[in-house]
Amino acid sequence: MKKLLLTIIVALVGGNAMLAQQIIDLSGPWDFALGDTPSYDDYVMLPGSMLTNGKGNDIDIHTQWTGSLYDSSYFFNPYMEPYRKKGQMKFPFFLTPEKHYVGNAWYRRSVYVPKEWGDQRITLFLERPHIETTVFVNGHEVGHQMSLSTPHRFDVTKYIKRGESNEIAIRVYNGIENVCVGQDSHSVTDQTQGNWNGITGRIELQAQWKKLNIKQVRITPHVAEGAVTVEVRLENHVDGLRFFPLYDYNVKASIRYMHDGQTGKQVRGSTVNAEGSKITFKFDLGHDVKYWDEFHPNLYRLTVEAGETVYETQFGLREIAIKGRQFYLNDRPLFLRGTVENCCFPETGYPPTDEDEWVRIFKKCKEYGLNHMRFHSYCPPEAAFAAADRIGFYLQPEGPSWPNHGVKLRRGQKIDQYLLEESKRIVDEYGHHPSFVMMAAGNEPAGDWVTYCNEWVKKMHEYDSTKVYCGASVGGGWAWDNGSEYHVKGGARGLDWDKKAPSSDDDYFSGIEYPRNYKGATSNNSPIIAHEQGQWCVFPDFKEIPQYTGAYKAGNFEIFRDMLRDNGMEAMAEKFLMASGKLQTLCYKYEIERNLRTKDYAGFQLLGLNDYSGQGTALVGPLSVHWQEKGYTTGRNWREFCNSLVVLARFPKFVYTNNETLRIPVEVYNAFYGHFVNAGVSYYIADDSMKVWHRGSLLLDTISVGKNQELGIVTFPLDSIKHPTKLTLYAYLGRLVKNHWDFWVYPKEGNQGEVLNDKVYIADSLDAHALKVLKKGGTVLLTAAGRVKLGSDVVQHYLPVFWNTSWFKMRPPHTTGAYINKEHPLFKHGFPTDDWSNLNWWELLNKAQVMNLMELPKEYQSPIQPIDTWHVSRKLGMLIEAKVLKGKLLMTTMDITKDLEHRHVARQMRQAILDYIQSDDFQPAMTLTPETINHFYSMQAPPVNMFTKDSPDELKPKIK
Repeated sequence: MKKLLLTIIVALVGGNAMLAQQIIDLSGPWDFALGDTPSYDDYVMLPGSMLTNGKGNDIDIHTQWTGSLYDSSYFFNPYMEPYRKKGQMKFPFFLTPEKHYVGNAWYRRSVYVPKEWGDQRITLFLERPHIETTVFVNGHEVGHQMSLSTPHRFDVTKYIKRGESNEIAIRVYNGIENVCVGQDSHSVTDQTQGNWNGITGRIELQAQWKKLNIKQVRITPHVAEGAVTVEVRLENHVDGLRFFPLYDYNVKASIRYMHDGQTGKQVRGSTVNAEGSKITFKFDLGHDVKYWDEFHPNLYRLTVEAGETVYETQFGLREIAIKGRQFYLNDRPLFLRGTVENCCFPETGYPPTDEDEWVRIFKKCKEYGLNHMRFHSYCPPEAAFAAADRIGFYLQPEGPSWPNHGVKLRRGQKIDQYLLEESKRIVDEYGHHPSFVMMAAGNEPAGDWVTYCNEWVKKMHEYDSTKVYCGASVGGGWAWDNGSEYHVKGGARGLDWDKKAPSSDDDYFSGIEYPRNYKGATSNNSPIIAHEQGQWCVFPDFKEIPQYTGAYKAGNFEIFRDMLRDNGMEAMAEKFLMASGKLQTLCYKYEIERNLRTKDYAGFQLLGLNDYSGQGTALVGPLSVHWQEKGYTTGRNWREFCNSLVVLARFPKFVYTNNETLRIPVEVYNAFYGHFVNAGVSYYIADDSMKVWHRGSLLLDTISVGKNQELGIVTFPLDSIKHPTKLTLYAYLGRLVKNHWDFWVYPKEGNQGEVLNDKVYIADSLDAHALKVLKKGGTVLLTAAGRVKLGSDVVQHYLPVFWNTSWFKMRPPHTTGAYINKEHPLFKHGFPTDDWSNLNWWELLNKAQVMNLMELPKEYQSPIQPIDTWHVSRKLGMLIEAKVLKGKLLMTTMDITKDLEHRHVARQMRQAILDYIQSDDFQPAMTLTPETINHFYSMQAPPVNMFTKDSPDELKPKIK
């Protein structure tokens, strides 16, 4: 194999923490072998993985994936048979790689080390290996490491031959039984980045003066004093060399302020303590000290010199604290608006180690009004912290652990010791970054986890008090861990619109005072961040498929696209995406606003701003897994309801009659840096044609930092609205901050009684009289709400699918909103609508029956078409129209008969349908037989067979 020439570079290396040292860059081609004993007959390019190099075993139905599958139907469903063929494998669970491998892999190369390195300590530096590394130099075993989160460093000094070529071999093992973090941990699972084998960051030989080295630097800001304490730990790396006193080495430290890449005036530290191998400096940064936060990401550069060793890093002056239920950063209230980063990087299968890519991601998050990111059961590379420092973004890394589904805490497993040691390694490696403000041990643990996590929090706080600690990020059903300094917990989240009509005047305060499973005698007095808020699904965007050009392919999307095509809805894909996407955005809007108006809620973490490509394919993001828009919303739209400054309106309902007066309290959420004086909100109410019906303004002397800043009440009598009308309240705070809310006004009385011609017959089934009317060429309206069987297995709520129906075994709801063909002539008859299920449709869709249109012509689409889960994609409808016998028929499963005095939308829909079927517009193109109509009442659709009731499917079935 051809070898590349190497050059020796004398430089300051690393991300933000670095040592002045000589390095030999080992990136490039490496000899490669598989198995327990190497036989080198191949090569790969590093940094990289086996997958990015096309190495490993071809995948098939026997591939032993790392992770729970939860859904065995794929292995038995006859429809999936074409996707189970070797060489054509596609999975609905997660993205599909071409290769897979778990075991030992060997990487070898030769490197010339110069004679000038004779007096140097030499370290082999491996950034982001996965998972365990054992290093051999010139045939000698050097050591073994298995951190999932931090670089592996090996002291190879005594094995290196100076002035000669040296053989370096690295055995990498990616089995998870020794780290024992759990098969679904995002640090290892095939559901996310994949359980790859390789080394994906910097690979270097590093040389430093060997007599004395800087082992660790700990930076502790003191915001109130405008000062910084720097603790330097030194170590001796040469066997038999006595440890020299510190004063023999003239250890010095200095700090400079950084601005636009330039450094300012130097401030030298004064020694406050020198004891053994530790020396402590104190810096007074002066009257013009610069603090770090999301609005002012000010950075300083620290330089420490110990003899010939120089250490440099960037840091920011910031302190995070907790007072009651509130976070404080630099003694100012901190409100978190975050997302969960799930380690989904389909082009490589692993998180990037370059800073620019993380800058891109964090900038996109800030574009959508976020200031915070949780890393689900993994810790990102150095580049993520450095990028967040620059951008001003708060991070919560986690121990690389989801100790559940076979792994449990405090049950005598290896995870107990490994997780604590790994957490300390994370703090040691990345703890100087100001963006690193908080930390959790991992995600949703099992076992005696409360006791373990309470001890973990205590030990971590003692180890490094510059951060705040949460035992684990957990859902609502988990116990209350009373030792956590703050809580990432579910329970106080979601929308309860399956039980009541939508509104925006409620909050989550009861769930903050007394969280689920809370056992305290008095109310909770610690911060709570909403765990994995949202999870509202959207239909797949098949336009994404060509974007998967790297290690993982969107075989799942291809399966879902084929299903849609085979069920006669190929042309509906983009319409389903847009309709479900607008409903998804609406759900996020009202859930986020509910969080923002909840007193004392510390914030939220979405799951997520971008899609999650595993666990059955969870399309929960307004952005794709590549962090790109899908076309139905933008950052500008999203920031209306998710930003540091948000206008909020408390609508008790969204459907009114014109004998009512609109009274809407308006308030402001202010998570900005400071107060606003003499501020006010201007507003107006307009219809879809932008005709303004009302305008006004609300003033407030001061908008302080905090929640629930009441501005006043928007009041508008609705008696001027004579026809069914969609209106929108637009509110502006200054020129840049705005928000809006749609609502609907209907005439109080509607039409006075139903006027039917003698050729129209209304029934709830195709009875004898209905058939008689049709034979005579008349018109029949079938109001079949609650009476159909063909479609009764599909559970529709107004709210869309949660996460996805594969992961949760077809748990309802099964639909992701509805596409409304607003160009259909029905809607000309007094029923204003969007082309998606906006809030006015709640009354007609929530828990309403659908019809399965499996027997109708393949090209037919209902004008009111619920969007089925993409794992099944049944063609559904809530209204069909057809020629039957010699007459015309319209059939609907919307309830347009009951309690119409109070159900104003249903009353208006009934009137629109009656007007439509008696007009010249009613000209059905489809012809059906009475038998086909009766099948809706008598036939049952084939069941969705999940093939197992177990959850999760820890082991997939044996395939013969």
